[in-house]
Amino acid sequence: MTTNQITEKIIQAAIKVHRHFGSGLYEQVYAVSLALEIEALGLKVAREVPITAEYRGVKIEPAYRLDLLVEDHVIVEVKSIKRLQDIDRKQLLTYLGVAKLNVGLLLNFGESKLIDGVVRIVRDFKEEPALNPQ
Repeated sequence: MTTNQITEKIIQAAIKVHRHFGSGLYEQVYAVSLALEIEALGLKVAREVPITAEYRGVKIEPAYRLDLLVEDHVIVEVKSIKRLQDIDRKQLLTYLGVAKLNVGLLLNFGESKLIDGVVRIVRDFKEEPALNPQ
């Protein structure tokens, strides 16, 4: 499965969760529910993944905890706010850099239509062959 296919499945799962709950709940509710939906699609997902940063040879642990990490390749940052801001996009780009990953999804469940709150962030990405050939 390619990274693009993984992100498509994550977005499908997020739409299902948003249709069930609508907007207005805490981020944690959406993150846990989204993880369950992603697992139901057969993808590996980890929650609250600690990320280590390094500065001048010193490891800083944890520098951040990722909301979700899917298939060890895609960071999913869950928000439940009125509107995404530029800082939210920059934050995810920073997380990608610290984690040395290339693709992340910013999902804002605070929108009345989830599709208005979906942002794909890419850092130095080139589509690779399937991650788990099936």
